[in-house]
Amino acid sequence: MKIDLQLVRDILYKDARLVWDDETKRGIADCYDFLARFSSEKVIYGINTGFGPMAQWRVEDSHLRELQYNIIRSHATGAGKPLDDFFVRAAMLARVGSFAQCKSGVHPELVALLTEFINRGICPFIPEHGSVGASGDLVQLAHIALCLIGEGKVHYKGEWRPTAEVLKECGLKPIGIHIREGLSCTNGTSVMTGISAVNQMDAENLLHWATLAAVWMNEIAGSYDDLMAAPLNESRRHKGQIYIAEQMRRMSEGSRRLQKRENKLYDEGHKDVKVFEDKVQAYYSLRCAPQILGPIMDTLAYSRMVIEEELNAASDNPIVDPVTENVYHGGNFHGDYISLEADKVKIAMVRLAMVSERQLNYLCHDRINGILPPFLNLGTLGLNYGIQACQFTATSTTAECQTLAMPNYVHSIPNNNDNQDIVSMGTNSAELCTHVINNCYQVLSILFMAMAQAVDCLKIADQLAPATKAQYDAIRQIMPTIIEDTPFYEEIAQIETYLRNKK
Repeated sequence: MKIDLQLVRDILYKDARLVWDDETKRGIADCYDFLARFSSEKVIYGINTGFGPMAQWRVEDSHLRELQYNIIRSHATGAGKPLDDFFVRAAMLARVGSFAQCKSGVHPELVALLTEFINRGICPFIPEHGSVGASGDLVQLAHIALCLIGEGKVHYKGEWRPTAEVLKECGLKPIGIHIREGLSCTNGTSVMTGISAVNQMDAENLLHWATLAAVWMNEIAGSYDDLMAAPLNESRRHKGQIYIAEQMRRMSEGSRRLQKRENKLYDEGHKDVKVFEDKVQAYYSLRCAPQILGPIMDTLAYSRMVIEEELNAASDNPIVDPVTENVYHGGNFHGDYISLEADKVKIAMVRLAMVSERQLNYLCHDRINGILPPFLNLGTLGLNYGIQACQFTATSTTAECQTLAMPNYVHSIPNNNDNQDIVSMGTNSAELCTHVINNCYQVLSILFMAMAQAVDCLKIADQLAPATKAQYDAIRQIMPTIIEDTPFYEEIAQIETYLRNKK
């Protein structure tokens, strides 16, 4: 069974069900059976030893089931607000993806109950803080495991309820402890991977909107269209830039606002002109959209690959391999791959917020654009204020993004008696990326509000490309043209919801 981002999207947003194929079911059962045979009379970490630096102590056979319960209960120590249900379900999908590699030695009933949680929308309480991302997401995964053994609390049908109560209502039973279910439940990168999977979908959605905004902005400015020309952008060679330029050409089809340089500046009609009325070249935030958004596209293409690989990776320890008939001890739980990509996506999204804020500034600044009233004000100048204060919000939010741009991947604090002497902080990286993504939606919401207002200022709605005209119409369904001063916070939130739900 393969879990990709499309399946994650379908399960999270379209209520699709997770269904196991027979081959994977057999593989999980065979791996469990192999471990049951192999583990007899051997010393295997986390089966008959303590955990972490406690691995030097052997655990007596009479306490092996207790050992597995102990790691779950002792590590359910998270703090802070609970993660949103989308992130929790994605984390459980990532855990399923790890077990589906048939290298964990877990009993099939563990995977079956986890699948029921996903399909029924039973979401364990997972606090936002607790993971250092080194033995994976030990603390936060322990909160999932706590619910799998029938303890803790879950979010179900909009309410927080005791897990045991919900399981009984749904006709489900807690998992049993067979060999190493406690360790396998808690050991791995699934929380950081689940959060990053959701972030990836949002980041790709934001890039789509930023690309459309780049077209719309150049329509408002009446730019020359060669900024997106294929020969220009292909000469730079980068796949992301070429892709963004291609998307811009597609989105701009049918526009009557973009100008042809060959019709205005390459003919002989300009010989006597000393000062050109239209800008020969647009400002960088408009003209350089393929060069700015292109690296973001390339970053997201690579992060998508890493995330999908991690969704289908055995990320616990040790690794149980029935093929070679061995159990391998190592560090597949270490979160560096996800941590680094989360930081890269976060930085890319900060850049997206920055270019969006600069485009907003272009619209607000009459001395820069030369064609629009100050702050897109269609009321009485001095008496009314247009979207002046909306720009404050976009600017401050972008500034916060810039503050959050510092990579978290380079942070490491040894802990666990220095057993974990270098850690990934991958879940922190993923959660900081989420924060920046949420900020980006807010900045883009204000930009889309402003672009619709600019269209009304110039009375050019009928000249827009069909792709941008559709978004103008959508914004105008949410809010009317701004003339009189009014609070905008509800409209900004509604536009944000619109942009989020179109992915």
